[in-house]
Amino acid sequence: MQSDHPIHEGGQPAVTAARWLRWLPGLTMLKTYRGSWLPNDLAAGLVLTTMLVPVGIAYAEASGVPGVYGLYATIVPLLAYAVFGPSRILVLGPDSALAAPILAVVVAIAGSDPSRAIATASMMAIVSGLFCIVMGLLRLGFITELLSKPIRYGYMNGIALTVLISQLPKLFAISFDDQGPLRDLLSLGTALAAGKANWYSFAVGAGSLVLILLLKRFDKVPGILIAVVLATLSVIAFNLDSVGVKVLGKIPQGLPSFALPWVGDADLVKIVLGGCAVALISFADTSVLSRTFAARFHTRVDPNQEMVGLGVANLAAGFFQGFPISSSSSRTPVAEAAGARTQVTGVVGAVAVAILLLAAPNLMRYLPNSALAAVVIAAALGLFEFADLKRIYRIQQWEFWLSVVCFAGVAVFGAIPGICIAIVIAVIEFLWDGWRPHYAILGRVEDLRGYHDIKRYPQATRIPGLLLFRWDAPLFFANAELFQECLLRAVDESPTPVRRIVVAAEPVTSIDVTSADMLRELIRILGEREIALHFAEMKDPVRDKLRRFEMLDVVGDKRFHPTLGSAVDDYAGRH
Repeated sequence: MQSDHPIHEGGQPAVTAARWLRWLPGLTMLKTYRGSWLPNDLAAGLVLTTMLVPVGIAYAEASGVPGVYGLYATIVPLLAYAVFGPSRILVLGPDSALAAPILAVVVAIAGSDPSRAIATASMMAIVSGLFCIVMGLLRLGFITELLSKPIRYGYMNGIALTVLISQLPKLFAISFDDQGPLRDLLSLGTALAAGKANWYSFAVGAGSLVLILLLKRFDKVPGILIAVVLATLSVIAFNLDSVGVKVLGKIPQGLPSFALPWVGDADLVKIVLGGCAVALISFADTSVLSRTFAARFHTRVDPNQEMVGLGVANLAAGFFQGFPISSSSSRTPVAEAAGARTQVTGVVGAVAVAILLLAAPNLMRYLPNSALAAVVIAAALGLFEFADLKRIYRIQQWEFWLSVVCFAGVAVFGAIPGICIAIVIAVIEFLWDGWRPHYAILGRVEDLRGYHDIKRYPQATRIPGLLLFRWDAPLFFANAELFQECLLRAVDESPTPVRRIVVAAEPVTSIDVTSADMLRELIRILGEREIALHFAEMKDPVRDKLRRFEMLDVVGDKRFHPTLGSAVDDYAGRH
């Protein structure tokens, strides 16, 4: 006999399991996986592998760690994201946008010591992972939306320039200590003038770069793989390593092992700030890319789960000798174009890279560093955004200059300080509209319903003795004094003596203690001048706050009106 109350017949464990599975979307996907998808996912995974290897090595070198660790940072995060990530085909791994901030911290702490470099980078990955997981669990996935488009353009252009400059010495086989983008450019110019360039290395790198850029227009052609293979064959055929062309060298055979990274005398503040910075960058990029591909497949991706998935992938990278990773705007489209249907594609790619490390690590022994630099430079060129900035300059110049300031901050001070500058500017931009908001004095306009700004409609008529005042922002500590000042000025400038003020409070979405105390003081000042303060269209949550702040007894219930029209009718009926 079927129970009418299934929750008592094993329903509770099912509910608990469903809650856990919500955080494991990869396992949920397997329950609905179709056998017809497997050939597509297998083929796409093998195609993806042709990009994962050279790009992973190149971005590792760009981040200041040995190339093989780029493969470690590819294998483990792909497997972790396949379980915890909500996107069906997003590809994660080392990314050019993260290279500059990782390099800045690694160079500052590790110098030229490879073991300290990878330990530092792994610590950054753990910080980045924990940051993302905590923010996801707290459902704060919206925070990256606080960075406006012009500011994102600014720091991404700055990072692109920083990455590009960091790779130019490798193109010429020149080595010097990193001192920041502009100083590095000056050092490179000095070295070139002194004749220190290796032109064989430059020829290989420049040729690879030209080939990558030429083949980029053909979506289904693996331009990076072709360029890297040809560069490697050139080194072997012409024995270029004997004339100073630097090569990748022997790669350790085997898979990454679990390790707890630690640099005892490291500046932990730099590592924590760097980890948080790359977390914000990677999640901003990942959330945009994830939403883009979700829209193509007519699905929805939870941004909080996306943050958790990205965090777990970074945490896994940190504990398995990797470094901070992000989604890839170049490898994900490759997976899609190759027919990927699910995260099985990423798993196939990770397994293929692992097999390569186990069975044939020497295949990449003669891979020239200048060709890897060309891969990173090509990616950096793709990060620059100028076309949309021209549009922004045309329609809103002050936001364009915000973008330029962020770009200059990254280019002059480096990635981490520049990103901090970008975040500070973003917060200021976010607060500015509320800090110094628009306000209006309202009047009646003939043949137009409602009450309107008298500055916009100079022909509007004002009701004698009544001041209609609209404040277009929340009331909080930063604008409370300005509110009082603007309101009293409007009273003084009124063409007729004011008996009553009605604040059109519909745009006021919040109020704090400072502004509530300001209202208490304002009511006292107006009372001495025999002016009554009323409110219209105030939202219930704001009114609830006034009750909590013990303001309703001061204002009086009869001074709140549901609409501006009813407030005007009440005044007309009394006067």
